[in-house]
Amino acid sequence: MKIFSTSQIYEADKSTIQKQQISSDELMERAATKVFEWIHSRLRGTQVHIKLFCGIGNNGGDGLVLARLLKEHDYTISVYVVNYSEKRSKDFLLNLERLKNTKLWPDFLNKESELPEISPNDILVDAIFGIGLNRTPDVWVGKLIQHINTSQAFVLAIDIPSGLPMDTAPWDASAVVQASYVLSFQSPKLVFFLPETGVFVNQWEVLDIGLDPEYLNNTNTDFELIGRPEVLPLYRPRLKFSHKGHYGHASVIGGSHGKIGAVQLASNACLRVGAGLVTAFVPSCGYDVLQTTVPEVMVITDRHAKILSDIKLPFEPTTIGFGMGVGKDSITVEAFASFLKSVEKPIVIDADGLNILSDKPELLKDVPPLSVLTPHPKELERLIGTWKDDFEKLEKTFAFSKEYNVVVVIKGAHTICVYENKGYVNTTGNPGMATAGSGDVLSGMITGLMCQGYSSLDAAIFGVYLHGLAGDIAASKMGYEALRATTLVDTIGNAYLELLRPPEMDQQENA
Repeated sequence: MKIFSTSQIYEADKSTIQKQQISSDELMERAATKVFEWIHSRLRGTQVHIKLFCGIGNNGGDGLVLARLLKEHDYTISVYVVNYSEKRSKDFLLNLERLKNTKLWPDFLNKESELPEISPNDILVDAIFGIGLNRTPDVWVGKLIQHINTSQAFVLAIDIPSGLPMDTAPWDASAVVQASYVLSFQSPKLVFFLPETGVFVNQWEVLDIGLDPEYLNNTNTDFELIGRPEVLPLYRPRLKFSHKGHYGHASVIGGSHGKIGAVQLASNACLRVGAGLVTAFVPSCGYDVLQTTVPEVMVITDRHAKILSDIKLPFEPTTIGFGMGVGKDSITVEAFASFLKSVEKPIVIDADGLNILSDKPELLKDVPPLSVLTPHPKELERLIGTWKDDFEKLEKTFAFSKEYNVVVVIKGAHTICVYENKGYVNTTGNPGMATAGSGDVLSGMITGLMCQGYSSLDAAIFGVYLHGLAGDIAASKMGYEALRATTLVDTIGNAYLELLRPPEMDQQENA
């Protein structure tokens, strides 16, 4: 699913009005009707007090149309117009008159007004600001938003929480509506998925308001939301007469004394995701551990007992995963630097492999093109430098990816795979996956997918989605707190089954 920018959404509105030969207020009526239908299908006339807070722009116009529809269906409502400017949009004024014609007069709020009473049992509709917000709200509007946030009422935001800009971090986090639910028109907003801004959105849903499909289909976006429909086409089915040689020979290189488990997790995940053969290269202290815990994995050891000192493989692997538990001993750093010069195919680099690159950025020029780097936020910061907000972080990651021709997997609640100028936002995963070894499993999975012939970018996108899906399945059975990395590995097969579940099974469950 495409994630459109502010300017692209405005262009989609404009194209829709032109091609469908409708007026802007007809499009507003259509959008607000979709919101009403969503509410009405859930409340069915339940007598709860709905309080609508409407701005004086088009988002406020949506709120006024919604108020009129709710009144026509005998809901108990109160309407407050947040009078934050002398300017009013044309469609706001039109729908204000239509609302008054129903004998419903809104209360106008300004900086001298008392804050309206709100009960925790009320339903609040937030239609104060829309996607065009380009400055911090006035102080008195910020206090109104804080009043809404402390009310404990259910808050339904139309399109985007008020006070939250689309293309930058909020100017004042205390002046952003904390939405219980957001009904986003046509597509989700990038801010729903970023750490600094996603906290204002508890749940969201997209409402299809019939924007011009030709424009939507033909417009390229900087970000794409990755769900099951986007991942299924990436899947490469196995052929009946294939054998293990068809699915590659991966090598997982890493480990140090006390951290062999990282290689065990990555190697096991590499096998579970479908690699034909896996060979681990570890310090000699890891030999017995790997041979006993993962008998399917072949093991080659470094001459050094506790660290990697000389990385040499007696075969040419299809794909290599490097860095899990490897440490940063000076001997290991030299071995990695020498090893990089000998590798031509894309590799996966994680953990201390990334930290070595951060300490010695001159090594980045030797990283093979289209390699996959999988940093958590602190590792990313060491690679690209500090950032003032999530938008600058993405900008710097795009530049880094383009400069070194690598795929960067920004791990987080919504992991984002970045290649050059595009980001792919993942939809699976949960807080239970914030546990030791989870990243090792992901790196092993991406290595295993590349080993089978998936491109670097497809392997990253597919691996991140499948990793999160395994976590969701595991968490549904044991909860967040009990989730372990080994459980993620054991659940990879179930994640495949869920991904490949026939559509008719979905229809039966939804019946």
